[in-house]
Amino acid sequence: MSKVTKAVIPAAGYGMRFLPVTKAIPKEMLPIVDTPTIEYIVRECVDAGITDILIIVSANKNSIINHFDRNFELEYKLKEKNKLKEYEEITGLLDKVNIYFVRQKELIGLGHAVLCAKSFAGNDPFALLLGDDLWRCRKPAIKQLIEAYEEVDSPILGVKQVLLKEVSSYGICKTVDDEKLTKVIDLVEKPSIDRAPSKKAISGRYILTPDIFPLLETQERGAGNEIQLTDAIKRLSEKRDIYSYEITGKRYDIGSVVGFVEATLDYSLSRADIKEAIQELINEKTKK
Repeated sequence: MSKVTKAVIPAAGYGMRFLPVTKAIPKEMLPIVDTPTIEYIVRECVDAGITDILIIVSANKNSIINHFDRNFELEYKLKEKNKLKEYEEITGLLDKVNIYFVRQKELIGLGHAVLCAKSFAGNDPFALLLGDDLWRCRKPAIKQLIEAYEEVDSPILGVKQVLLKEVSSYGICKTVDDEKLTKVIDLVEKPSIDRAPSKKAISGRYILTPDIFPLLETQERGAGNEIQLTDAIKRLSEKRDIYSYEITGKRYDIGSVVGFVEATLDYSLSRADIKEAIQELINEKTKK
């Protein structure tokens, strides 16, 4: 069994739910406190032992590429002013992982975005992390899935229980039982409440194997007239076992404005340098 050392992060979408700011700024670069969302995703990969990351971008996402490049003038200024902590923050991550980029030339769905990683993945399993789902866990969410993959040697879908009224926003799994790690027997992309086979929602973390690529290459467009990854995974499940793993941790749906604000508040309150001031601010606002 090959070890999972590669990760793919799709970051090519339009970010329409965050307009007008995303007209000029990629949603992946919107900060949770003072750190771009996508950097949290990259750090999750590094903490899980990933050594190589492919970020899939589009034509208007150059700021993502710039963020993960060296800025020698800024580094010089930080050293000159003896701001060593800040220097380490902007350089340390780049020394721990190799980051590559590819452009998704046509934005026709997550399945098509993953297909752009075919050459990068080669014959190896790979982690897939979506930027709309931010996880705070004692053990990195993708690390939990990697360990599950090492146990079953099969693709893994990270899931989380959602409210029944929310199932139409997710790919939903039907599984053989309610165990934490269990086989998937059906997948439905964004079902209506009456068609949802469960409340187990795919939550932005996957371990996939290279046999997904031939299916993506032949996958017809589905919901939203896009090539849906869930549809290709469902076809793959007809050929081999697919598992779901219920991730332990706190998930933030930062594809929504409310979820983004919640993440910002929680991450602020976890910061020793600002949490007291933020709590005082919250107390003051709630009194009013």
